[in-house]
Amino acid sequence: MNTSVNLCGVTLKNPVMTASGTFGSGEEFSEFVDLNKLGAVVTKGVANVPWPGNPTPRVAEVYGGMLNAVGLQNPGIDLFCKRDIPFLKKYDTRIIVNVCGRSTADYCEVVERLADEPVDMLEINISCPNVKEGGIAFGQDPKAVEAITNEVKKVAKQPVIMKLSPNVTDITEMAKAAEAGGTDALSLINTITGMKIDINRRCFVLANKTGGMSGPAIHPVAVRMVYQTAQAVKVPIIGMGGIMNAEDAIEMILAGATAVSVGTANFTDPSVTEKIVTGIEDYMRKFQVNDIKELVGAVHER
Repeated sequence: MNTSVNLCGVTLKNPVMTASGTFGSGEEFSEFVDLNKLGAVVTKGVANVPWPGNPTPRVAEVYGGMLNAVGLQNPGIDLFCKRDIPFLKKYDTRIIVNVCGRSTADYCEVVERLADEPVDMLEINISCPNVKEGGIAFGQDPKAVEAITNEVKKVAKQPVIMKLSPNVTDITEMAKAAEAGGTDALSLINTITGMKIDINRRCFVLANKTGGMSGPAIHPVAVRMVYQTAQAVKVPIIGMGGIMNAEDAIEMILAGATAVSVGTANFTDPSVTEKIVTGIEDYMRKFQVNDIKELVGAVHER
């Protein structure tokens, strides 16, 4: 039984990875999860300089998930390279670094800095607000998606994964733009913009007013977008959005994802990624699937 997958020439022992921003850079979860058993660890977003993040409160529980407005708080690329990469290198798992920025130059600076580091792939978070364009996210304008993908690819030594925002009219338009820009793979979906109001105090629960919604409530939306994207592009897809168990992960794979990322579920069960790996293996045995590649995009009409 073969659970290994190939993402742009990088072999993962299985398709299960962590979603950026929900797993730190692995160290805080390493006492709950054997990182050696995961296909890859995707790090928290890393910028060219330290980001303080947004004011508190910045996390709230909502029906079927959570809202977060953490604001990509991170210690910056220098500390990341000094502290987090050496920690992850102790384990037999692939390292995918999530990169964030406020301008194309910011992204490229981090990507260039990582060129000679022992990391396997780069996930470019284009849900960041583009300061040059008045704060609209890079990922909400297809021309900006293609342009930033093209610039990042010029300086990247590792394969590039563009992480798409679901806060758009047509996800396939953004996916095609990233593919035209030369991306090696896509990951989707990032969080959906939401809001929560405290009716007793009549104020916003989050200091930022809005936050990114994640968790099981967004899973059907994510599955639909992964399926649509798989029909529209030829590059591999990493599916994410409300994956809470092996069934959710398998659903993503059947919709067309080569690999999956697990996010919010880590907060409710820190060992969930390992359980999902085991659950996928159990499913393959039950249905006599010899190679997980047989399941990618295998959904069909009744």
